[in-house]
Amino acid sequence: MFMESEFPFGDSGAYGDSFRLYPVSPEVMMFRFRSLVCAALLFALSSASLSQAGRSRRLAAPSSPNEPLTPVASLSVDASDAPRKIFHARVTLPAHTGDTVYVYPKWIPGEHGPTGPVDDIAGMKFTAGGRTLTWHRDDVDMFAFHVEVPPGIAQVEAAFDYLSPADASGFSSGASASAKMTVVSWNQVLLYPANTASDKVMFQASLKLPAGWKFGTALPVTSQNGDSVQFQQVTLTTLVDSPVITGVYYKAVQLTPGQTPSHEIDMAADSAAALEMTPETLSHYKQLIAETGALYGSRHYRDYHFLLSLSDYVAHFGLEHHESSDDRVAEHTLTDPSERRLEASLLPHEMTHSWNGKYRRPAGLSTPSYQEPMKGELLWVYEGLTEYLGDVLAARSGLWTPEEYRDNLAHVAAYLGPAGRPGRTWRPLVDTTTAAQLLYNAPGSWASWRRGVDFYDEGELIWLDADVTIRQLSGGKKSLDDFVKLFHGPGSMSPGSTTGPGGVVLGPPELKPYTFDDVVNAMNQVVANDWRKFFNDRLTSLSAQAPLGGVENGGYRLMYDDKPGELAQAGEESRHSIDLTFSLGLTLNETGAVVDSVIGGPGYRAGVGPGMRVVAVNGRKYSSGVLNDALAAKDNAGIELLIENAEYYKTVKIDYHDGKRYPHLVRDAGKADVIAEIIKQRAATVAPPEPKMEIVVH
Repeated sequence: MFMESEFPFGDSGAYGDSFRLYPVSPEVMMFRFRSLVCAALLFALSSASLSQAGRSRRLAAPSSPNEPLTPVASLSVDASDAPRKIFHARVTLPAHTGDTVYVYPKWIPGEHGPTGPVDDIAGMKFTAGGRTLTWHRDDVDMFAFHVEVPPGIAQVEAAFDYLSPADASGFSSGASASAKMTVVSWNQVLLYPANTASDKVMFQASLKLPAGWKFGTALPVTSQNGDSVQFQQVTLTTLVDSPVITGVYYKAVQLTPGQTPSHEIDMAADSAAALEMTPETLSHYKQLIAETGALYGSRHYRDYHFLLSLSDYVAHFGLEHHESSDDRVAEHTLTDPSERRLEASLLPHEMTHSWNGKYRRPAGLSTPSYQEPMKGELLWVYEGLTEYLGDVLAARSGLWTPEEYRDNLAHVAAYLGPAGRPGRTWRPLVDTTTAAQLLYNAPGSWASWRRGVDFYDEGELIWLDADVTIRQLSGGKKSLDDFVKLFHGPGSMSPGSTTGPGGVVLGPPELKPYTFDDVVNAMNQVVANDWRKFFNDRLTSLSAQAPLGGVENGGYRLMYDDKPGELAQAGEESRHSIDLTFSLGLTLNETGAVVDSVIGGPGYRAGVGPGMRVVAVNGRKYSSGVLNDALAAKDNAGIELLIENAEYYKTVKIDYHDGKRYPHLVRDAGKADVIAEIIKQRAATVAPPEPKMEIVVH
């Protein structure tokens, strides 16, 4: 998943979606890595076990699965009321006499937590044979529903409404519909039999669209009659992994016309103008496909769809799927250069998850159904490595310039230092992975002390460090690219695999769980080193500064001045907040409300905390411009703020005189520029597109 950040620009982090993940972080806690045998036993105990952790398993394709799968359910979703943010669902499910239990998906893949929006279900009704059946919710498991089924009944129909939130925040359970577009996440509109593995139940789904809306999805279609679409029968796993994007203003752009597998961007927006991608941007996304082929040497999907929402009225984030990604950004992201820069690494990040997260997944996250708790101790690999590779691919494909890549990296390094993350001194990164299900929804206030899901950004620094270390130990002959191709590549050719353009191995969706030992062993196959100690030292560190070995040994130093880089400038122009982390140690929103105060920073020492509001600066009514001018003046008297705290006011004097500070990476002339080598284009340059983009209408 890609979230937004407290950073003033960039990726997607845990608290919104601005630039990077809301500084994501993990804490000290001893690793409990289960052996494959333990994992297998655990799955076996959880009723219909899927496959055992550490063992490769093929995800059932919609056609001719390896063995008959039962039970079979049908799902009919009426999304014609999407502009009103209500979806009507009818699910026909197998039943048995007596107490039959159905469950609503709880632990959502990619969100790493029990985020299924069961509280947004309304109008629940169960019927069979023309009779209304009695039901009650389980008094312990709020996601389970008990239905009293009379004798002789083999099927039960459940009908309910999903009330899609209007608030444009959160992840997939946040706002997903506007007046002109929506994303249908199947896990929100279905039930399935309890104690059933998601690979062992088949679903036949259909969808009714609002009149005249077009759609895109990786889910194979069998037929379409007007606004009604019928999909192929698939496993529940595949269904939940295949959302649908639909809208009035819709465009599907081919990225690899005439090639197998196909790649396309399915865009739905709140205006026709928002769909206008420049030929230059299109060429960068085409280059992204070529760069992923060069990096991984394999594609574990039949075709790939970027489902790109362009709306200011849906939640902004990215969520990975095996053959698609749910990517949601502001309406004018493709047409506004600043917004485009800020979101440039979103699609590379989410596509990387097709290999790192979907094909290769930590054993603790490879659960047999959506009811079993996920264990996130390896999220520094799942998300941290993806963050690193996604940003590298953004630079290799041209979506970021080298300067923008370094600007982003500078902010990551700076925010994870004493000025931005004092919480590092008590909470190690590994604890943020274990506690991820709590931290994703933690408040933004006191984030610098609490820490957030820092395993994204700090994970990026760890993997950069590992990449540079491999290059040093091998004398430049090996790199992290070799690990990626070994770990995420095809291995031995699995059934159904073929070879595509450039020697890339093509195969159907497949899942190969892994453990920490697997990561260490694969790293040692690339170059011998004590990788277990390398990673554990960084995961359990209580140092005030996140690891900068990759930055410094990569040929750069972190420094600060009063001039913003291109991404920082874009962030200040785009975001409705003012980030003074590296000066006053404060973050304010557009009204002057204090979003966060860094423990130990100048603002904190003066008594300023989250929830307060700056009313005036040096006696003048607050605005971001007034505060910026006061900082630039570097007055020896410091900065005086009039603060409102609930119904009380007070004046505080901040002893600060150094102006605004922005982090940058500057070249260390005494070392080779390894970072430049890391982000260098690997694949042949894709020919520029024709004046008209290749468009497919669904």
